[in-house]
Amino acid sequence: MTNNSARIFRISALAVLCALALGGCASDWYVGKPKEPEPNLFPANFKNEILDTITPLLTDPTNVRDAFISDPVLTEVSKDQRYAACIRYNPRDAQRRYTGNTVRIAYFFGGHLNQLVEAKPEQCSKAAYKPFPELEKLCLAKKCE
Repeated sequence: MTNNSARIFRISALAVLCALALGGCASDWYVGKPKEPEPNLFPANFKNEILDTITPLLTDPTNVRDAFISDPVLTEVSKDQRYAACIRYNPRDAQRRYTGNTVRIAYFFGGHLNQLVEAKPEQCSKAAYKPFPELEKLCLAKKCE
């Protein structure tokens, strides 16, 4: 083997070894199952996530009255437990008339809002509500005064 051939052989062998080493590192996350999120992380940003989700559901997001929210608590959902929070508010319709109290329940998975639906009476009957002024202060403009 000439000097040049030996050099090419060593570089090729080194390239193959590097490729195998890198391939072994990558196989854990690429070939294996993705890591499941922890389902019951506390939703630290729950108010903002609820506001972002509820705003498009409101016919008139301005001047919502009597807005209240409960802190997220672990609640039995089917056979599992998930964080859930109750929201109660009095929205306006397209004619700008108040429609009466609406109650929704927010379910969280992995620390983030997963679902926001109308609550059945028994779902939020024991909720410890506190004022939710952020919902009452919504407006149509990007920057509210």
